[in-house]
Amino acid sequence: MTVPVLLFASYADAFGTRRLDVPVSAPCAVTDLVAAIRGLPGGDRLPPRPLVAVNHAFVDYAQLIQSQDEVALIPPVAGG
Repeated sequence: MTVPVLLFASYADAFGTRRLDVPVSAPCAVTDLVAAIRGLPGGDRLPPRPLVAVNHAFVDYAQLIQSQDEVALIPPVAGG
């Protein structure tokens, strides 16, 4: 399956896009998806465990992803 992943701020800059379509095997856990993203150009700029949201909620890395889910990588933010 292909999972669309939304990217913001520094992550969008690292990959040169605001959305990635990541091919993964089904079923796919968040940990598998992040590993696949790390293999893409720019993936080396991700922190060890980036914050991931599925369908607008933060999730654990064991969470399974379905093809219709909306996935987003949330970069670190600073206040000020």
